[in-house]
Amino acid sequence: MKPRLVLSVLLLTAGFAAFSQQQQSRTAKEDHSAVDDKGLIKIAIMYPFAEGKTFNMAYYETKHMPMVAGLLGSSLVKYSIEKGLASGIPNQPMPYLAIGTFYVKSLAAYQAAIGPHREAIRADLANYTNVAPVILVSQVVR
Repeated sequence: MKPRLVLSVLLLTAGFAAFSQQQQSRTAKEDHSAVDDKGLIKIAIMYPFAEGKTFNMAYYETKHMPMVAGLLGSSLVKYSIEKGLASGIPNQPMPYLAIGTFYVKSLAAYQAAIGPHREAIRADLANYTNVAPVILVSQVVR
């Protein structure tokens, strides 16, 4: 083989090996994340889209969700906020304006933390939306 061709093959092989190792590392991290969440209780608060409905994302992100997260205390593992953009079906309206999700250690801890503050949480809805949320409580299995 010519030296230039040998060098190219070696560089290509080294690059592929590095890429492969990076992909394996990324996959391991993703798998580890899924394992870490397994067994957690997930509370998804979904705000359905409809004509004339409003949602103040800035308030939700900076006031409402941090307030509820604070009430959950040490039972809260993490939370996320999603802003609806589109439907998964072309030319169809998006199903939700927003989704807020809390991941907690147990259902009992969630209920104990939220129960005494339910009315205050509900009253705060008027500060950011005119949508009645749909709430799903589930357990993460993967």
